[in-house]
Amino acid sequence: MNDLIVLGILFEGPRHGYALKKRTGLIFGHADMHNNLIYPLLRRFVAQAWVTRRTTAGHRGQTRQVYSLTLLGRNALIERLRKFGESEASSAQAFRLRVGFFGLLDPEAREQIIAKRDVFLASRTRKLSDLQKSMDLEMYGAEVVRFMRLQIQVEIAWISRLRRLKTSRQGKTSKRARRKSR
Repeated sequence: MNDLIVLGILFEGPRHGYALKKRTGLIFGHADMHNNLIYPLLRRFVAQAWVTRRTTAGHRGQTRQVYSLTLLGRNALIERLRKFGESEASSAQAFRLRVGFFGLLDPEAREQIIAKRDVFLASRTRKLSDLQKSMDLEMYGAEVVRFMRLQIQVEIAWISRLRRLKTSRQGKTSKRARRKSR
């Protein structure tokens, strides 16, 4: 997941290492990403030719390493975002990350991701329902299961909204195309 976020941030444009640490940390809800995570990733990306590195002068006379995404890196990012198997479909974080990058994916890939998450949520709902029927969960256990089912309902509603957004955006695009052709 870290690798997708770092590549995604670089998709926006070149960044120096410190800025990447801060931006990535912000996404994860931390002050910054630890050096032992960000710099090994960047070294690996440079070795894979997904990212280039150049040295520039900093504001106070220091040198900074500026990292930029290559075309190969862009393609790797998109391919990795498209990879959404059963394991990723069961992870709310993996799903939300991909939704955050939906602008980079074609409509077919977006729909495949949404459909796989839908299948997982339906399965999870059935399992929670079976759990409620087959076990005496006591008061607090039952509350936990109710809360989990509510979260699933909220996510299903959000997925429905994502699908509507896709449709409404396509409609706007086609309206723009018609206006331009006049």
